[in-house]
Amino acid sequence: MRKQLEFQRVIGHRFHQGGLLVQALTHSSYANEKRMKKHSDNERLEFLGDAVLEIVTSEYLYKKYPQMPEGELTKQRASLVCEPTLADRARELGLGQYLLLGKGEDLTGGRDRKSILSDALEAVIGAVYLDGGFASAKEFILTYVLKDIMREQLFYDSKTILQEIVQGKNMGALRYKLVGEHGPDHAKIFTVELSIGQRRISSGEGHTKKDAEQNAAYSALMQLKQK
Repeated sequence: MRKQLEFQRVIGHRFHQGGLLVQALTHSSYANEKRMKKHSDNERLEFLGDAVLEIVTSEYLYKKYPQMPEGELTKQRASLVCEPTLADRARELGLGQYLLLGKGEDLTGGRDRKSILSDALEAVIGAVYLDGGFASAKEFILTYVLKDIMREQLFYDSKTILQEIVQGKNMGALRYKLVGEHGPDHAKIFTVELSIGQRRISSGEGHTKKDAEQNAAYSALMQLKQK
């Protein structure tokens, strides 16, 4: 109960229906382990939250980019509501520490797993919507999901953007090299070095090789921007 009150302070929403927040934070592994009644986990709230997130994001992009065609709007929305983005937002809120997980899921790094975090964030959105209405859910999404939109877009497109710059300026071959990995299997950290031509430009770390490459590419873009 104390953690749930703390999380309400973190997100700035006081639940009138406390059971909704408990459900949003309850992973199926915990519900199964505790033999809770059917639909006690957050999967139905996740379904609802996903729909609310999509309409708020669609409206946001529609108003922000009045000249953007439908196809580009669709791509923008997909990048903003994808699993990695939502997981990052959930981490910023510290959502993982408030989740109710089964022991096995907890021991294998479930509190930092992208799929669990992104699903839980959508469930929280669904809970806020049911508890406070569309306006409350919209405020939550704009504050915690859609903030710093251009940086987020740049980060998740960084490999593509960097490739286009390197090719366009004939800077040489762009290479990503895996140079290290450490940590347990369930929470392994990969390190990648990025080079252009014969020059080592940057490095990046991540829980997957792809994430490490994205981080390295983003760092390289920031360096090129400064120059």
